[in-house]
Amino acid sequence: MADRYLSFTGTAPGRFLTRRLGLPQPAELRRDALDGGLLHLTAGKSDLDPAPVLARTGLARDEDDGRPAAVVLDATGVRDIDSLAEVHAALHPVVRSVAASGRVVVLGAPLDAGNHHQAAVQQALEGFTRSLGKEIGRGRTVNLVRLTDAAPAESTLRFLLSPASAYVSGQVIEVGAEAQGAGPDDWTLPLAGRTALVTGAARGIGAAVAETLAGQGAHVVVLDVPQAEDAARRAAERLGGTALALDITAADAGERIAAALPGGLDVLVHNAGITRDRRLVNMPADRWSSVLDVNLASVLRTTDALLAAGAVNRGGRIVATASIAGLAGNAGQTNYGASKAGIVGLVRSLAPSALAGHGVTVNAVAPGFIETKMTAAVPLFIREAGRRMNSLTQGGLPADVAETTAWLAHPASGAVNGQVVRVCGQSLLGA
Repeated sequence: MADRYLSFTGTAPGRFLTRRLGLPQPAELRRDALDGGLLHLTAGKSDLDPAPVLARTGLARDEDDGRPAAVVLDATGVRDIDSLAEVHAALHPVVRSVAASGRVVVLGAPLDAGNHHQAAVQQALEGFTRSLGKEIGRGRTVNLVRLTDAAPAESTLRFLLSPASAYVSGQVIEVGAEAQGAGPDDWTLPLAGRTALVTGAARGIGAAVAETLAGQGAHVVVLDVPQAEDAARRAAERLGGTALALDITAADAGERIAAALPGGLDVLVHNAGITRDRRLVNMPADRWSSVLDVNLASVLRTTDALLAAGAVNRGGRIVATASIAGLAGNAGQTNYGASKAGIVGLVRSLAPSALAGHGVTVNAVAPGFIETKMTAAVPLFIREAGRRMNSLTQGGLPADVAETTAWLAHPASGAVNGQVVRVCGQSLLGA
């Protein structure tokens, strides 16, 4: 369903009226290309040289005081209150000039357990970043990347400085030092020669994920329930992939997937999910168990089975779908919130051992309000509240979740592990 309020505020009368009434004025997000160059700033004494990576993002260096499309502030050298002041000094003069739908990325360092001054000011960067994201406006995003290695991961900066991250803001992403992963020969087709399986891929967000992965070169296996087999086959044919009709909650689902893919998987996307909303006092046991079985138990079972069988190839990526409902809670969704919070626990616990034992990363996306047929059926006032209660004051698109999934699935994203990345326009709900 079209966001008519967003369209209205894009007109002259709409801008005038909403400004006079103090109503939200969402800016249409750029998902095609960013206008302008890149401004690289530094706060504190940094040992980092991100310039070579930044030069490969596709944004020319902004040498003047024009309207940069993106600003990257290297704050890895911020170690005390005085150097923290340099963050303000660097960004204060330029924030207003960042182009509409532009990007601000702050580079931070890990918290030093042996230096509470450094830990304090590096933690301060999180509050700074999230606060700036809530006030910067005009469709611009602000994110913090913590780097534990001397060189930033290229795939992460490429993603955050591109239109693909249009609905990702206010996030803190940790990039590890291990398993950096080599860059692909062709950055436009990074998944060429790789096999990706997406559950619940016949429709909605899953279909968008499958399309995006296929567009980046992957052979996509479109998995959905037998009842959706026709839709799955049509999607697979359109993408040049393969359809797999399978109930993901079946006890032997993992073994059947492994048998269907003797060459193994390079990308496993757990997208299948259901809702059965009702307040706890009115929720029968079957509504609880069905949601937990599809959204969480099936993910646990199939992941365990595929890893045990060696069906996820070394250098592989597992991306699960959480939700802001699992992070912030939502009335009428104790079952759904529990299942999605469980995904967060799975990711944080499994990520270290999966990387060490199998060479596989494990991450999650946590969508907020995404424009789908399901959200289109939500009552008007609840739907409008969902759209406006984020820093970008609008709903996201399935493509936003898909692009974030594709970044986590990227062969050069091996240093991104155990992360839960919210695709929510910096929702005002939760942390």
